[in-house]
Amino acid sequence: MNESMEKISRILLTMFVVCCVLAIWFLSKSGFFQAMSSQETMQAYIQQWTPYSHLVFFLIQLCSVVMAPIPSNVTAMAGGVLFGGWMSFSLTYLAVVLGSMLVFWLGRQLGRRRISRWIGKTHMETYMGYVEKKAGVFLLLAFLLPFFPDDILCILAGLTAISYRRFLLLVLLARPWGLLFAAFFGDSVIRMPVWCIALFGLLGMIIFLVILCYGEQIEKWLLHYIGKL
Repeated sequence: MNESMEKISRILLTMFVVCCVLAIWFLSKSGFFQAMSSQETMQAYIQQWTPYSHLVFFLIQLCSVVMAPIPSNVTAMAGGVLFGGWMSFSLTYLAVVLGSMLVFWLGRQLGRRRISRWIGKTHMETYMGYVEKKAGVFLLLAFLLPFFPDDILCILAGLTAISYRRFLLLVLLARPWGLLFAAFFGDSVIRMPVWCIALFGLLGMIIFLVILCYGEQIEKWLLHYIGKL
């Protein structure tokens, strides 16, 4: 029984790797990575696939979790402009939940040594101890806050004893809020007055600069705080 399950896991893992390679090749050929430069170019990229733009948007959001560090919030904003807030959020949320579970499963299949080579020794040493010792609390806070690499933490969680059911619950509870804001912000942009757009742009720039300049210190403080819980 165990041998057959291992064979099935190896087959699924091989299929997953092949699909990822083909997906990256297709995205590269279709101009997706060039379209990532701004919300407007991403919007135009998604719109060109009409009438299959909803499916393409969902697949892009899934790829943002599974294959590459594509910011889901940027595409969620573009989706908000194209499809409206609720549709963009629903497609993104479904893709993020499915992608998170797929990455979690991938962590179980690859093992610690392969994952360390994949994500890098620095990420492994920084987060693995917290994920192992305080999986529930740490993952909940990390998914809620913008200072942690969510998708890397999903694959690291697959190395722990946390169950699929508990991990799914954490993802369902903690991951939707930033996506919800991004989707409805994109939906409302076309109806906002210029001064409001400028205000949100300024606020976003301030948040970006704070994260850029002090993100590492904030992350260290949060890890120190979580370690005391």
